[in-house]
Amino acid sequence: MKTFQVTHDVFPIRGSFTIARGTRTESHVVTVTVTEGRHVGRGEATPYPRYDETIEGVMANITAQRAAYEAGDLDRTALQAAMPGGAARNAIDCALWDLEAKKAGRSVAELLGLTLNPVTTAFTISLGAPDTMANATKDAAHRPLLKVKLGGADTSDPERIAAVRANAPQATLIVDANEGWSPDTLATNMAACAEAGVALIEQPLPASNDAALRDLPKTVTLCADESVHTRDGLAALTDRYHAVNVKLDKAGGLTEALELIKAARALDLQVMLGCMIGSSLAMAPAFHAAQTADFVDIDAPLFLAADRDPPMEFEGSVVRPPTSLLWG
Repeated sequence: MKTFQVTHDVFPIRGSFTIARGTRTESHVVTVTVTEGRHVGRGEATPYPRYDETIEGVMANITAQRAAYEAGDLDRTALQAAMPGGAARNAIDCALWDLEAKKAGRSVAELLGLTLNPVTTAFTISLGAPDTMANATKDAAHRPLLKVKLGGADTSDPERIAAVRANAPQATLIVDANEGWSPDTLATNMAACAEAGVALIEQPLPASNDAALRDLPKTVTLCADESVHTRDGLAALTDRYHAVNVKLDKAGGLTEALELIKAARALDLQVMLGCMIGSSLAMAPAFHAAQTADFVDIDAPLFLAADRDPPMEFEGSVVRPPTSLLWG
């Protein structure tokens, strides 16, 4: 017998988490649980309003696949054709991977031919006033990789990145503007990042208005985030970006994320493996895709006041492979 369940789960965030689009105090996720006999698979997704996703809409799109699954007509291959990329497909795809591993008595890593090794994740410094970000950086200065949220509505981003660098002189810095810059501020902000020795900048301009990147001297590696979801249109981005941020919630699951990474490598693009603010259940499949990434950003559980049981294991910024009791 097969069963299919979808739930809305909420995880409180310690304090708050701020990016250019606003501040959050809770993580709202959708969890899919599929069973086949005694075997259970789970997957999690975080609907993202930037992509016109809501909890209700994602749950409805997932629920629409229940009949096909319970009838035995929905496996991972069929799922790719049945649904577009996005959070809804991600939750189901990851649940099906988990179930497949449980049925086979093998790990997802074994099914993929992977040897899982610990990875070092970025640790995010939320957007705030320069002095606020400086204080947050002091507490995280020991971490080897910091992801700095920029894209403020004012003109303080050069001060913000300078404040972070002054308080973390040894850390590798990556910047995420979350589409918050404009063609008018781009050159100044890029210069400030280059001065601070930033290794990579994510999505400096809106995805719909990033043509200015074509003619800009690339003093810092530019990474597409909102501009890339799946393999469709990837090749068209190479005149503007050197890297892509692969997220399972955008790609629509581990299946497409792995294919997107292959396609990016074929185009000589660097790969960042990122995440939304979700629980360890979302980070576990992302961890598998992160094995070959140039930059890894799966620190979301570190910002949660409560997590799955068992959670992913973090030792500072080092993330250990997930236990099969969590996923995979």
